[in-house]
Amino acid sequence: VVVVDTGHLMAEPLEGLPRLDHAIHAALLLAFFSARAGDRVGLFAFDERPGAFSAPRAGTAAFRTLLKVSAGLRYSDSETNFTLGLTELMQRLTRRSLVVVMTDFTDSVTAELMMDNLSRLAARHLVVFVSLRDPLLGDVTAANPDSLVALQRAVVADSLMREREAVLGRLRRRGILCIDANPSEIGMQLLNRYLEIKRREMV
Repeated sequence: VVVVDTGHLMAEPLEGLPRLDHAIHAALLLAFFSARAGDRVGLFAFDERPGAFSAPRAGTAAFRTLLKVSAGLRYSDSETNFTLGLTELMQRLTRRSLVVVMTDFTDSVTAELMMDNLSRLAARHLVVFVSLRDPLLGDVTAANPDSLVALQRAVVADSLMREREAVLGRLRRRGILCIDANPSEIGMQLLNRYLEIKRREMV
């Protein structure tokens, strides 16, 4: 089951497209290969409240359904409610599943509730957490600052990257598989992780 956050953070652009668009492209790539491999595949979206849901189904018909559902997804201006959204998902899933959660966060403080609810989900399912890294952060920290403003930007960018790594580290310690990559890399990294999970029979 691919879970897509449609809250306001997913409207932020990366490499010319909203985060949500990058997430949907990666989700559809995974869904296509999952359906071809004979797995049942479904989709769930949420922001401040639960949204679209397509129950896991097998075959090419399942992928066509996901195409139709994902085409109707829109990001909202609302804060994402992880408690309401992920609780609703857990009530809908009747068997242990691979759950791919595509979302994002700004810092470790605001990510606390997200991490708590992902941990609850991971107690029953195999969870892959997918976040989109802003390539500009790496570029800013790698550049040689030529002014005080550039130095300040580099310090802020480095702080944000350290916070992201701290959150990802905490999720990994809770048994959650994490992918944090640039938009151009996210689809293939997710597909490779899915193939690894299949090979190791983790679900």
